[in-house]
Amino acid sequence: MTLFLQLDFAALSAAVLACLACGLLGNLLLLTRQSLLGDAISHSVLPGLVMGFIVTGTRATLPMVLGAMAAAVIAALLISLIRRLARLEAGAAMGVVFSGMFALGIVLIEVSGARAVDLDVDCVLYGQLEALIWPAATGFSSLWDPAALADMPQETRTLAGVLALTLAGLALLWKELRLAAFDPDFAASIGFAPRGLSLVVLVLVSVACVAAFWAVGSILVIAALVAPAAIARLLTDSYRGQFLISAAAAVAMGAGGYGAAIAVPALLGLDHGLNAAGMMAVVAGFLLVLAWAFGPYGRSRRVAMA
Repeated sequence: MTLFLQLDFAALSAAVLACLACGLLGNLLLLTRQSLLGDAISHSVLPGLVMGFIVTGTRATLPMVLGAMAAAVIAALLISLIRRLARLEAGAAMGVVFSGMFALGIVLIEVSGARAVDLDVDCVLYGQLEALIWPAATGFSSLWDPAALADMPQETRTLAGVLALTLAGLALLWKELRLAAFDPDFAASIGFAPRGLSLVVLVLVSVACVAAFWAVGSILVIAALVAPAAIARLLTDSYRGQFLISAAAAVAMGAGGYGAAIAVPALLGLDHGLNAAGMMAVVAGFLLVLAWAFGPYGRSRRVAMA
């Protein structure tokens, strides 16, 4: 058990926390038909992350988060500007902005020396989940030992804080977010300001993307923003149920993918491991297929109606 705590617990916790934070926020994007915005944000924050490093010379959390939030706001403004000036539909404008900003981030990585602090293309795409270890753990008592917890990898502790922030934001704005998602015109008429709520969601998604980037990379961030919410949408039409089911799907995605990355190579007789973040995205796709095939709002309903 001590070996598990030292080698796997921090990484597994980071995976589940990242999937939970992104998965819960993904519901707000899906219900407002802005799921592609999550994809855009997860790519667009990269130049902000690199600029945070360029300005400070370190991978400190605060400047990285501030840089990423600034990049996300710039991306949102650019999307709005392109839609207005070029009269493109939202998906096309988002595609132009997030691909351009992601490419800019890659260029900045190459010219800034960010590789020296483990901020490179592989880290951005796949994360560094397997590198998260907790040598200070000596047993279950370490889980409530302040000294041992202080040695927990920074990525895991940051993701725990982001999840707490996400839960607090959802709890405080539960009714307002629900109203803005289903009837934004009425929300505006009674003073709830959907645009202000949209900015809050944008900030929360940006923070979650930044926190998850270091641990799991952009591939899993995109999957975690979209898949749990989509799975829940195929299984329920309840607002509360949407969040509860997406949370369960996010946990299954994180824990199941991490376990599959360990178990599948052994079952197949492979002499090398599989990327944990990639396997989580595969598990998410498998769960989505199951929800579509057997869920009450997926294929089974369409067949019954036919």
